[in-house]
Amino acid sequence: MRTGTVVSIHLATTASGPMTAVQEVRAVAGKGLEGDRYFKQTGTYSHKHGPDREVTLIEMEAIEALQRDYGITLDPGNSRRNIVTKGVALNHLVGQEFRVGEVTLRGIRLCEPCGHLEELTQKGVMQALVHRGGLRAQILTDGTIRVGDTIQEIA
Repeated sequence: MRTGTVVSIHLATTASGPMTAVQEVRAVAGKGLEGDRYFKQTGTYSHKHGPDREVTLIEMEAIEALQRDYGITLDPGNSRRNIVTKGVALNHLVGQEFRVGEVTLRGIRLCEPCGHLEELTQKGVMQALVHRGGLRAQILTDGTIRVGDTIQEIA
């Protein structure tokens, strides 16, 4: 696996609320990212409990492909994913443990786009992000994730 990098980190304090970019965030195993709507169990889908609600990631390459392939410009934060990455194939991390800086995560499942995302952004986003909408992951160890951190699969 190639080593990837954290490009940006985004949190929303409320369901459907605006995503705010931060330079770092505390990840708490079994709970999520401090300050995020799902950590506080106030997210749109918080009623669906499970480890796949702890953190979401999306490739910057997928966001760039929206513009290139569909003419859709999407600010990385508006993807509604917490961590934007570069240089790592997130789909390959389903079922795998990997490190983001000092934090260990496990890829749970793809984060396929939904109608709610399209309502909050623009028409066509849902179709354009099918199979490249990101990764839902479980936090296995507590720690701080920072912009610029390395992403590395654990062998």
